[in-house]
Amino acid sequence: MKQLIYRLTEPAMSIPDARKIFSDHDLKLLILPLFLEQLLEVLVGVSDTFMVSYAGEAAVSGVSLVNMFNTVFIYLFSALAAGGAVVVSQYIGRRDEKNGNLSAGQLVMIAAVFSVAVMIFSLVLNRQLLRLLFGEVDQDVMEACVTYLRISAYSYPAIAVYNAGAAIYRSMGKTGVTMNISLAANGINIAGNAIGVFGLHAGVAGVAYPSLIARTFSAAVILALCFRKKDYRAHKRGQREQDASLDQVCVRFEWRNIFRWESGMVRRILGIAVPNGIENGLFQLTKVGLSSITALFGTVQIAANGVSQSFWSVAALMGNALGLASVTVIGQCMGAGDTEAAEYYMRRLLRITFLASILWNGLILLATPLVLRGYAISGEAAHLVVILVVIHNIFNALLYPLSGALANGLRAAGDVKYTMYVSLFSTIGCRVVFSVLFGICLDLGVIGVAFAMCLDWMIRAAFFWIRFRRGKWKEFRVIG
Repeated sequence: MKQLIYRLTEPAMSIPDARKIFSDHDLKLLILPLFLEQLLEVLVGVSDTFMVSYAGEAAVSGVSLVNMFNTVFIYLFSALAAGGAVVVSQYIGRRDEKNGNLSAGQLVMIAAVFSVAVMIFSLVLNRQLLRLLFGEVDQDVMEACVTYLRISAYSYPAIAVYNAGAAIYRSMGKTGVTMNISLAANGINIAGNAIGVFGLHAGVAGVAYPSLIARTFSAAVILALCFRKKDYRAHKRGQREQDASLDQVCVRFEWRNIFRWESGMVRRILGIAVPNGIENGLFQLTKVGLSSITALFGTVQIAANGVSQSFWSVAALMGNALGLASVTVIGQCMGAGDTEAAEYYMRRLLRITFLASILWNGLILLATPLVLRGYAISGEAAHLVVILVVIHNIFNALLYPLSGALANGLRAAGDVKYTMYVSLFSTIGCRVVFSVLFGICLDLGVIGVAFAMCLDWMIRAAFFWIRFRRGKWKEFRVIG
């Protein structure tokens, strides 16, 4: 660890100001809206869990179990969007507007087709899938699962389309737009949850429908914005340039690029998205599979694990936000063919991520006991939540910058197969095996599963740091 800290804090290579793609101010304008957006998006899930807790522990358990299932597909949609974001970012770095627009159109086309197929699959086989994944849970928990999954499945196309559109805006560095959309959607969701749970007493359905409405709203707004022909450079002409994206290529959707199949561009997008999707999909499927182990520990531990997931999501969002920023920054550097700048920004973003993650995880840890007072769960479950949050936040602050944010930088450079292989190894060979060992064999329950998760991060962090130091990632080319 001392050697790692030294490597991160040693003077980074300097690059001439003329070659700096992102100034300090540009990074601030990129990162802060991303962080706030991630926070707002996480609050949607937190709001669901918090308000549905007033409908009973069976409802909390049902929502938390289905959210694990939903997250598998959400991560697949995100992986697809990330593949598109890497390609678009590199075209922006090259200042190739024509191919940037083409890649954007192909991205939203693939996202729409894939998400509709997933929606139909989930609607037709929902009960069978839930039985397969979660086994013979209590009947009231299963009914809550079925209700929540049927309603939330209708939001899959909206999630996928929004992710595609948001990826385009983030690639251009316009993260304030997606932040504002998240703010509005979060307000819709919270207001809807309050009406559904406390006004209509609709239980699980009372939090599922507002999420559907909020996600549909987000998708509609981002689509309208991505089709807009407005030239941001002309709009800002004559004003003081405060955003690095003002002199960049402005990418948008065009119908001719959506209703066509451009095999070369699809291969570029899927070349990044498929390994990333396999990695994230298997990772989330593993979490769903591990939830069947969690289901063996009883309703109290299931509920505690579900509530803990909400706190974990909030604690992890700092690293997630910096990871998204890495895609834009490193993608543009690599698109411009400047590997020296890419390494410079990779180191810089790592330092920012470590500092921000330590501060943010500490803040969430301090706030956890106070926030828990608002949850309608038993004292035993609340005590277990605190233990789980302590374990998660300590290791997340120390390991996730390398296992998560750094990995995104490697992917943005095109080094996606290596990150996939490492993640598959650590997920299956570490998280699964040690979850069974710690959770069942050593009888640690959900605490054992949490320790296995942290061990998984440790392995990833070591491999990704070695990969970065050796510089192999600089040799990849996404757009030729």
